[in-house]
Amino acid sequence: MATALGSISEIDRELALRRVDSESGEPIQRTSVMTHIAWVPTEWVEAAEDVLSGLAERHPSRTIVLVPDPDAADGLEAGVEVRCFPAGEGRQVCTETIRLRLGGARAGAPASIVQPLLLPDLPVFLRWRGLPPFGEGPFEQLVDVVDRLIVDSTEWPGLPGDYARLAEIFDRVVVSDIAWARTSRWRPQLASLWPGIGAVKRIKVTGTEAQAHLLAGWLRSRLRHAVELEHEPSDRLVGVEVDGKPAPFPPSARPDPADLLSDELDCFSRDRVYEEAAQAAG
Repeated sequence: MATALGSISEIDRELALRRVDSESGEPIQRTSVMTHIAWVPTEWVEAAEDVLSGLAERHPSRTIVLVPDPDAADGLEAGVEVRCFPAGEGRQVCTETIRLRLGGARAGAPASIVQPLLLPDLPVFLRWRGLPPFGEGPFEQLVDVVDRLIVDSTEWPGLPGDYARLAEIFDRVVVSDIAWARTSRWRPQLASLWPGIGAVKRIKVTGTEAQAHLLAGWLRSRLRHAVELEHEPSDRLVGVEVDGKPAPFPPSARPDPADLLSDELDCFSRDRVYEEAAQAAG
């Protein structure tokens, strides 16, 4: 990381120094609308940074990137960044990014590190990369300090069984799943086949495993009867067949990863339809 900071007070001081206009010397007014926490194991760092770079102007926020390194020596290594963008009429919006590498025991107690850095009176989102370790300390701690959890079950290796574990926290925190968002073009298309689709017995999905299970779960939960799933693997959702008949392809374009996360950061209430689909999928 660019700046070696080892304590919360050092992080606060560095942020204050960077929130000063280089030309006028005046403090830059904070424009954050949320605190965005990202739990990013080492193997996900590159992908996470690509997505975060596409969010900066759309969601001015304080982003806290947590990189756990439980095998390292105990300690905290931090770097901070403040980026500002013109917003018209001489105004600008700024984002703050705090990157924290949690070494050793620090990786097991992220909430105590994050809580002093949360912006008061603003919503807190948690993006968890990979499969959450349901029931384990770091995940449970962070769920209890955030307003919304954002996952992408495309990243999970144990489908569909892990949807049942996810469902256990629906009453504790609002949950979004980017894999579910990737089916948003297809669900209205399939619903338009009503009333014929009401008697569907089998669905074939050519897409990711998560998309296949969530679409099947959605149909089961809406129709209230069993729907058999056939899955043909693909890295994106390219086709659905209903009882052997291809469904029409949706007209809209496939969104990019930054757009998908951006849309989820605009949501605050529970998605009961998703919750029922995930429960029926698992």
